[in-house]
Amino acid sequence: MNRREKIIQILKQVSGKPSIPDAEESLFESGYLDSFALTDMVAALEKEFQLQVPDSDLTPRKFDSVERIESYLESRA
Repeated sequence: MNRREKIIQILKQVSGKPSIPDAEESLFESGYLDSFALTDMVAALEKEFQLQVPDSDLTPRKFDSVERIESYLESRA
């Protein structure tokens, strides 16, 4: 399973929805994430990708879409 597939799997678990929006679509505007789900998703990303997300990075803007999440994880690798 590649990085994007892992991200999608985590989003499905956190959002409770069977599908996800397009890679560039806002996860917040489309109702897949809210501020509470963001922390759950980041915790799952930290566990899955074995990294620590600093509190200063816990902003919806950095995790607004699958593409942004993927870019963020690439920058932390």
